Amino acid sequence: MNLNVLLAEDESSLGLIVKESLENRNFTVTLCENGELAFEIFKKHSFDALVLDIMMPKKDGFTLAEEIRKIDKEIPILFLTAKSQTEDVVKGFKIGCNDYIKKPFSIEELIVRIISLTNRNQQTVKKTTLNIGKYEFNTENQVLKYNDKTFKLTNREASLLELLIQNKGEIINRETILNTVWENNDFFSGRSMDVFITKLRKKLNLDPNVEIINSRGRGYKLIE
Repeated sequence: MNLNVLLAEDESSLGLIVKESLENRNFTVTLCENGELAFEIFKKHSFDALVLDIMMPKKDGFTLAEEIRKIDKEIPILFLTAKSQTEDVVKGFKIGCNDYIKKPFSIEELIVRIISLTNRNQQTVKKTTLNIGKYEFNTENQVLKYNDKTFKLTNREASLLELLIQNKGEIINRETILNTVWENNDFFSGRSMDVFITKLRKKLNLDPNVEIINSRGRGYKLIE
């Protein structure tokens, strides 16, 4: 997936690591080391998603996001931040951000979140149906169809299946799934995830070409 991302991060070493990691996954990344420069570049170019640090010189991430939202109401904004207090999270969402990821973080989780945000944004504009094998999955209605059979999914089943489809053919590690769908990765959430994987497998077993594979000790992969 070739996505064009604007990354605003004042820690140069972290910014370069993230930039290189994203580019290795075929992203196009423009790195800015302060909010003022990021805003000027945003006004001149088109991007699929924005990854903004909060604590930056010249213009902080909150201010930058507010100014961007006056121009573009739809572009996905993800805050990359060391801040974890509830009021900061609430403020970010009130401004119009779409997601948070807290430092330290895994690059894989960042990639999954960016892809999820951009896919969600594209579905809002274009379509809400994802295909896997002979199945059709309506993300808006949370309905999975196979010929004349229909399965109504729970919110968590739907979120888990959407994440697997968006990363089809790739292993998603357990921590990433838990942090994305369950929003924590404790023991009980891990057991719950395994149960939900089993439920999805039963619903997907009508097509022998579709399978959720368990990579022992790592995570899960959806294949067709």
